[in-house]
Amino acid sequence: MGMRRSTLKTIAASQFKAHALATIAEVAATRESVIVTKRGKPLVRVSPVEEPSQDHAPGKLAHTLIFEGDIVSPLGDEDWDACR
Repeated sequence: MGMRRSTLKTIAASQFKAHALATIAEVAATRESVIVTKRGKPLVRVSPVEEPSQDHAPGKLAHTLIFEGDIVSPLGDEDWDACR
């Protein structure tokens, strides 16, 4: 079984200019990127915005941290085994 490679839809820059809103709506609806070309050469890719995964949400681990005492002041020599 070989892997089937999907081909990205392309649109000429002049057509994209004339149909930009429709192309953007299509990308949003299908979640598939479109390549805008000029004279057959790719210029840009219009891609859907990926929603951030909840696994990587900012602050996810905030409740797991515990701060005790003063975290700003330096430790004395007696607290560092490496200083001995």
